[in-house]
Amino acid sequence: MVYRLIIVLFFFSVGALAQDNFIKHKISQGDNLSVIAKKYGVKVKDIADANPNAPKILKLNSTLLIPNKNKTTAKVKAKNVEVAVNNNTSNTSGTHEVASKETLWGISKKYNVSVDDLKKANPLLETEGLKIGQQIIIPSDVALVNEKPIETNAEVVSTDVELIREVKSKETKYGISKEYGITVAELERQNPSIKGKVPVGYLLKIRVPKEKADAIQAAKTSQDTNVQTDISSSQIAEATQEIKRDSTLVRTGNYSVLIDQLIASATENIGTRYRSGGTTKAGFDCSGLMFCTFGNFDIKLPRSSIEQSRIGTKVASDEAQKGDLIFFRTNGRRHINHVGMVVENVDGEIKFVHSSTHGGVMISSTKEPYYTRAFSQVNRVLN
Repeated sequence: MVYRLIIVLFFFSVGALAQDNFIKHKISQGDNLSVIAKKYGVKVKDIADANPNAPKILKLNSTLLIPNKNKTTAKVKAKNVEVAVNNNTSNTSGTHEVASKETLWGISKKYNVSVDDLKKANPLLETEGLKIGQQIIIPSDVALVNEKPIETNAEVVSTDVELIREVKSKETKYGISKEYGITVAELERQNPSIKGKVPVGYLLKIRVPKEKADAIQAAKTSQDTNVQTDISSSQIAEATQEIKRDSTLVRTGNYSVLIDQLIASATENIGTRYRSGGTTKAGFDCSGLMFCTFGNFDIKLPRSSIEQSRIGTKVASDEAQKGDLIFFRTNGRRHINHVGMVVENVDGEIKFVHSSTHGGVMISSTKEPYYTRAFSQVNRVLN
């Protein structure tokens, strides 16, 4: 009798331990393994291993066993959790839904990962590019928690400061976001009403870390005046010399202001679709974007990328500056067939704005393997 009682107690304790190691989840509308894994901070494979007989297509109101990897964490509120939180002992990946006008470069900056890592985690991006509404995997060890956090006993104190910024004439979202060290996507998220062009005089609300806000304020107070003088393209033309190179007009002089305006003009088109032969906001091809951008400032470039590669002065890649044209031989071509404009060159990484066949107008980097292999040359057309 005692022996039987011991056996019963043994099986009861095993069953209780097994239940303690798993959480029961009832399938609701819109659930899939990836969503459920994010909700509980576990891997999809862990759920599959715990439910070997579960059908591939989950049935509504059926029950799944979820591995309980951390019994001491605060309870999860299913309705409040929107993204996964990594626990201290596992590296789980989050997902991101692609919004209108988002680029790989912008997403990589938002999550502090490289474009190369995003492409490795999402192989289809190499061939199909980004699509609005597409769910892409974000390889990251850092948890991103949205507005409704998981319950916790620790109180998190935000150090962000909200600043008010008035939009001035000829300013762009790209220029303003760079000034405050955030992405265009983050600027639009904080100000949902500016999806289009930002009107002059509009008051933007920008949240940045307190340290960044203090640095911005210090820079402003150190200036003699906050009024910036806009220099028109006609005034620049009068103040500089003009020379001919390779039968194409190339200008020389102090062009720091003009270069910033060229970059602002080009990046204002980020998100515009690719269109072969296009030179308008209805769609650009790569050389069409450069042709239109420089043309807005009365600088006439040839129409094709190979012709554009023959003007100006070739410079070494480590000497590339903002406003230079950067050229590529893509898809194994022997001759130049792609062009962009340099917007930044830091520590050997050149970032450039261009119109890509798979993503439209976007900012890419020479650190991306595709462009590393295809790189050809850099030309300076403004000396």
